Amino acid sequence: QVQLVESGGGLVQAGGSLRLSCAASGSIFSMYAMSWYRQAPGKQRELVAGITSGGRTNYADSVKGRFTISRDNAKKTVYLQMNSLKPEDTAVYYCAAQGVYWGQGTQVTVSS
Repeated sequence: QVQLVESGGGLVQAGGSLRLSCAASGSIFSMYAMSWYRQAPGKQRELVAGITSGGRTNYADSVKGRFTISRDNAKKTVYLQMNSLKPEDTAVYYCAAQGVYWGQGTQVTVSS
């Protein structure tokens, strides 16, 4: 069983930055592929970024060049650095491990 706890969400003006963190339990965190998803009101959950156990990353087209996913295996934590935020980035952001385990989500609100 893996538990994931997100933090770092909040309210920010357009053009601003936030860094989300996702702390994981479990002894084999380094072996997990980790992802960030988001879900805006009335929309389906979508993949924002992913990082493999080997550090390979992928991003949704809508966030490429603005968001950066990274991981610290020693801290069992995955991060999402979000820059140049836009109002359309407003959503609840979820961390996922292997696409199986999910956190509770953290709200990100970007004001115009």
